[in-house]
Amino acid sequence: MSKLSIKQWAEEDRPREKLLLKGVSALSDSELVAILIGSGNAEESAVELGKRILLKTGNDLNVLGKMGVSDLTSQFKGIGPAKAITLIAALELGRRRKSTEATERKKIGSSRDGYDHFYPILADLNHEETWALLTDRSNKVLTTMQVSRGGISGTVVDIRLILREALNHYASGIILGHNHPSGNCRPSPQDTQITKKLKEAAQWMDITLLDHIIVCGDIYFSYADEGII
Repeated sequence: MSKLSIKQWAEEDRPREKLLLKGVSALSDSELVAILIGSGNAEESAVELGKRILLKTGNDLNVLGKMGVSDLTSQFKGIGPAKAITLIAALELGRRRKSTEATERKKIGSSRDGYDHFYPILADLNHEETWALLTDRSNKVLTTMQVSRGGISGTVVDIRLILREALNHYASGIILGHNHPSGNCRPSPQDTQITKKLKEAAQWMDITLLDHIIVCGDIYFSYADEGII
């Protein structure tokens, strides 16, 4: 009796289609392995081969992560060097992600924290740059992005770019930061206009503009501290 290939399965039972329909969390470990290896062998589908690989390791991904190319290719028919390398690379990425998540992300609790974050980026520049710091609901930093780079007296800020990145990172808060190379920390009318426009646009997406910080060397101006945000 010939086995059914994955292409002959009901669409919702195929690993790739199941991921698209139900999300990656709906997939079993063997289905995820099947996606990585792509195909099985003459006797087994990719999912069946994935199940056998996991059975051999006691369904312990840590054990699988310790297997080398020769271990995988010698023990499992249908696993060649290319598939083995794909599996090893995927498990290594998972290990590195776990290591990254263990590192505590910086929390922004005040304008001073925001200034300290922007200071090494902006303090010594002889031209204006604008950056955005994106935070989660706990005000922990998700990422910092350059928004624009200008001349001595100004820079053009694209609000759409900031909001697009905020949505991509599922950010809850934005802290805008730019520098005044002149050393004069008084905000310009353009600074205030950008602050107002970004705040209003972000609100439509349930994102809060937490502050706009102007860095002037060893001093700074905070819209939040001044109560004008």
